[in-house]
Amino acid sequence: MRHARRTLRRLVRLAAAGGLVLGGLVASGATAGELPDGPAVRAADLTARLGTGRTAGSWTAADGRTVVAVTDAAAAREVRAAGARAELVRHSADRLRAAVGELRSAPRVPGTAWSVDYAANEVTVRADSTVTAADWSRMSSLAERMGGRVRMERTRGAFTTRVDGAAPIVGPGRRCSAGFNVTDGRDAYLLTAGHCGPEGVAWAAGERSLAPVGTTVVSAFPGSDFSAVRYANPTDADRTNTVLVGGGRGVRIVGLTEPAVGAQVFRSGSTTGLRTGRVTAVDATVNYPEGTVTGLIETTVCAEPGDSGGPLFAEGLALGVTSGGDGDCAVGGTTYFQPVGAALDALGMRLSGITPAAAPAPRDEGAGDTGDGAGTGPAAPPAAGAAPPAGQAPGAPVARRRSEGIVGLDDPGVGLGIIGVSLAALVAARWVASAEDRREFRTFQAASWG
Repeated sequence: MRHARRTLRRLVRLAAAGGLVLGGLVASGATAGELPDGPAVRAADLTARLGTGRTAGSWTAADGRTVVAVTDAAAAREVRAAGARAELVRHSADRLRAAVGELRSAPRVPGTAWSVDYAANEVTVRADSTVTAADWSRMSSLAERMGGRVRMERTRGAFTTRVDGAAPIVGPGRRCSAGFNVTDGRDAYLLTAGHCGPEGVAWAAGERSLAPVGTTVVSAFPGSDFSAVRYANPTDADRTNTVLVGGGRGVRIVGLTEPAVGAQVFRSGSTTGLRTGRVTAVDATVNYPEGTVTGLIETTVCAEPGDSGGPLFAEGLALGVTSGGDGDCAVGGTTYFQPVGAALDALGMRLSGITPAAAPAPRDEGAGDTGDGAGTGPAAPPAAGAAPPAGQAPGAPVARRRSEGIVGLDDPGVGLGIIGVSLAALVAARWVASAEDRREFRTFQAASWG
């Protein structure tokens, strides 16, 4: 019996000690998980204070830390003092943007695209398979005159818009994907890609049993790539925002933010479903056959025809709608997105169901595939709910919420609670042990002295 009690006490002490360790890890992990947001916010302040002549952009590294590119040692010390990582580079943001300006002023070549790669400290120019040898030679000569600021790259396939997506919407001779629900405060609209169709195009939902959705009332393409479809029956329109991700699940959109270079993002479309990748550049330019589009988000997410207009998001925050790109989801490729914020500013609208307020910057999702965009696609992102009933139009209301665990392990209070319970268990185990020792001592005394 005495041996059993001692074994029980040891087990209690071990469990309590394990609880202390676990609580410490949870508390410290939750606190550490909040750190990347600080440097991410400070990066914008740092680049603004130091100026674009001494900095060359910022991005999120693989370990989640914010990196700020600088051109001198003094700026690097200031960046490190602020808690971010500094990287000394050759070209400033001013010089890189000047190179972009020269590219834009050169004769337009369909099948080319360019963006500033801050991590590589250069402007990357991509030319697809439709670019002739003469045009390639002319652009290469222009790149050489810029003194190492520009890198030329050939890509497979051709840069095309992805007409033919989350939920499919079908118009005369065209198919696209529903993006986000938006409003001007009076009517309800669907935000999708501008190249999907001009003003006046009527849209229906589904592929077999078509239900009227609405009519395009504003379309911007080329230059930008967004359009607004006014719902035919505003009372049926979803006053919230939910992105379908497959498998009977959806992600509730709770805000809007700007993309961060290096961050993991998700895209959903009716052709290829849910895919993931990383942001490689912002303010990218693509010379489609139909015209030039600027200010785009460049990613490693794949897409195919029919995915156009589909939503790009991260952690329940809207980022963009699918514009176009090269490659496919078998071999991967580069896909470009129209930023939602710029489209809403131009339209004078906001996301439906979202109280106008500053949304937090997205953290790295840290889940899914490696970001090449190929294969069967990633697991659904964290915020998942139920899918709409079969045959329901993309704008119809459906109750959804972000899925949450029973215990929020990213809350430092949980870790502190575990520590508190473990300490109480240790104290109780000690008190019980002392009581048992006193009882055993009295029993021994009684047996020895009568």
